[in-house]
Amino acid sequence: MPIQLKPLSTYASGSFDEGAAEIVAYDPQVQQLFITNAEQNTVDIVDISNPSNLNFIDRIPLDAYGAGVNSVAAHNGVIAIAVEADSKQDVGQVVFFDAQGTYLNSVTVGALPDMVTFTPDGTKVVVANEGEPNSYHEADSIDPYGSVSIIDISTGINTAQVKTVDFRKFNFYSETVQASGIRIFGPDANIAQDLEPEYIAVSGDSSTAWVSLQENNALAVVDLNEGNITELLPLDYKKLSLQGNAIDASDKDGAINIHHWEDIPLYGMYQPDAIATYTANDGQTYILTANEGDSRADYPGFNEEARVSDLPLDPTAFPNAEYLQAENNLGRLKVTNTLGDLDNDGDYDALFAFGGRSFSIRDTEGNLVFDSGNDFERIIAQLNPENFNSTNDENGSFDNRSDDKGPEPEAITIGQIDGQTYAFIGLERDGGIMVYDITTPHAAEFVQYINNRNFNVDAQLSDGSSNAAAGDLGPEDLVFLSSEDSPNGQPLLVVANEISGTTTTYTIETISPQISQESNISNPGPWFSSLSSALFLLGVMTISSVRAKN
Repeated sequence: MPIQLKPLSTYASGSFDEGAAEIVAYDPQVQQLFITNAEQNTVDIVDISNPSNLNFIDRIPLDAYGAGVNSVAAHNGVIAIAVEADSKQDVGQVVFFDAQGTYLNSVTVGALPDMVTFTPDGTKVVVANEGEPNSYHEADSIDPYGSVSIIDISTGINTAQVKTVDFRKFNFYSETVQASGIRIFGPDANIAQDLEPEYIAVSGDSSTAWVSLQENNALAVVDLNEGNITELLPLDYKKLSLQGNAIDASDKDGAINIHHWEDIPLYGMYQPDAIATYTANDGQTYILTANEGDSRADYPGFNEEARVSDLPLDPTAFPNAEYLQAENNLGRLKVTNTLGDLDNDGDYDALFAFGGRSFSIRDTEGNLVFDSGNDFERIIAQLNPENFNSTNDENGSFDNRSDDKGPEPEAITIGQIDGQTYAFIGLERDGGIMVYDITTPHAAEFVQYINNRNFNVDAQLSDGSSNAAAGDLGPEDLVFLSSEDSPNGQPLLVVANEISGTTTTYTIETISPQISQESNISNPGPWFSSLSSALFLLGVMTISSVRAKN
């Protein structure tokens, strides 16, 4: 039976574009949400015992442990919080509290701990330490190693043991790593410095973690029992010349123009942010990725972003370059200037855009099983055309993000309901949630698009606070609550929204198998995903992994 999301209640911090609701965790033991609040450098505790009426309880202050809260996880009454140091390039901490906010312990991890999660069995906490540089080509440039910290709490929080592993052993395989398609492109950076862990998903048996390396367009595989990074998996590139992978590439044409640019060497780098794992009905483990995309553009001394109109294009690869580089065509599209000069002659033989504008399902070796193609843009174009590819901090911004990463899938989580498995994908710029039935991984089907955002009012009030009437802006994190763990016995979805500073609960109802209505947003049916995935799979490229001896 299909399902349908309906919003229940919202906790509003009142802050606008300050990261006041970025990451959310849930503990069924105490029926509380724990929400990172970057503006206050706290974790906010919210009562969800009545999902229709969220109530603020207290805040856990974190100034004593570092300059910024980045992530939170909860398990059996224990809260783990990742906090970066005053200087992002210094080592950070994971701080443990009980559900009432009482300090338990803290441990040192790697530089810039960006995501923290418990293993399903609760014996370990795993941390993605991004290790971002402060600059490139500068006298004071510091580029720490990206790393993964494995915190063993099997004997208790007070006796926690930390092992932090980095990627230095892969420096000995530099040519192999880069030949596989993994992006190593920071100026003067070696592999250990250039790989930047973003997000973690753990296998159901708690033995293996997959880590997204977003800028590098890759995944890392971690053996949690041995405490080793065993493998790097390149994610290859998405052929945007295929009809099922078409994109709207211009923010200046004043229209929805989802075009596939046939016979043009144009690719998307998947570059996933959030990832998740599940065991499908075939007994195999699969990895879901939200293919947001990201660039290194804000560093002194380095900016990889360029518009197609600014690049010299090879006349053989792009015989109609002048036409393509017009702002109504591909000229406005942002691409990387670090890829595409295949013969090193100074012009570009291929173009690589940031992000896949999709979600993907992959096997544990990184091989593509399913991709949603251009579903997201096509569905929004049909169901919410007046706000197509809007940005997240401004209403009346039609087509604003077409030259960037489109609706920008950022967050992803998985839930099982009545024997079916569903993926929930948060679109950071558009503000909506996409729902897919992924019970059969290679034949995932679109179920619902819902957007709890009011595009008809100002997003921000004159005093600088968030306009409650605008609803949710910038979904950053999703948490699924099963009926067994839910406070009201019904499956729920909880969404943390970074721009509006709001956290919203959704009830998940089973409905009859017919086209559903959610406000003025309807379900166009699963043919979108079936058609686009079929077209996409015709163009799947093979990939190989990079292994290193321990």
